[in-house]
Amino acid sequence: MTTDAEQIRALIERWARAVHDGDMDGVLADHAEDIVMYDVPPPQEGVRGIDAYRETWPPFFRWQAQGASFEIESLEVTAGGGVAFAHALLRCGTEEDFAADPGNRLRLTLGLREEDGRWVVAHEHHSFPIADDGRAEREVREVHRRWFDATAAKDLDGLMAPIAGDIVSYEHEAPLQYEGVDAVRELCARNLDAPVTVSLDVPDLRVAVRGDLAVAWGLNRVQAAFPDGTASDGWSRGTRVFERRNGAWMMIHQHLSVPFDPETGQAGTDLSP
Repeated sequence: MTTDAEQIRALIERWARAVHDGDMDGVLADHAEDIVMYDVPPPQEGVRGIDAYRETWPPFFRWQAQGASFEIESLEVTAGGGVAFAHALLRCGTEEDFAADPGNRLRLTLGLREEDGRWVVAHEHHSFPIADDGRAEREVREVHRRWFDATAAKDLDGLMAPIAGDIVSYEHEAPLQYEGVDAVRELCARNLDAPVTVSLDVPDLRVAVRGDLAVAWGLNRVQAAFPDGTASDGWSRGTRVFERRNGAWMMIHQHLSVPFDPETGQAGTDLSP
């Protein structure tokens, strides 16, 4: 007969595997309806209730699909009298993250209680240690690098991976704004379907990070190669805002533009910086 501690250890290991696999049903399976989670990203007061808890996971799954791991490295469980707690360290990040900071780990504390003869998670607390070594800026720059690679490869899923569900994007094209990830995905799909090979870069990319918000800006260089052998080289201006959600930097706003000449009434894209 397994002990309470062994049952809880197995429960937590199942949950971690479900997170790694992007299995929403498995992630929710052993959680209380009134769960309270203090997560890495806001809100400060945490998320409360199983419905709010469920909504936090899709952005994390999209980020994790880029090649991130979520693996328990150490786990300790204490149980007795119908309540229990556990604390763990997890490898949570991409290979690039671990190359930049090999020792960084996600810290996890769980509170559990018995309900109708089974253990359920009533509280979760996730955190990373705060570091001022430039790691967050490197992460945001890495998001851009993967984004540029996905553009060149015409990889729509890779392109959309860091885009938040509630993004508002001011694009070059009408309408005035694109609201939500579906609208942005449709636009990106149309652009990728064009018979042209595009190379995107921001050579002078600047990044400012404060807590869980980051702003990146610079001049976008867009080089295009057409099937007839011709090519173009254009520039535009770009500002992008990211929020760290569930440990991943997600783009919540983008603003693209080209200068407008009031004398000619023309806007140009083939501009040198």
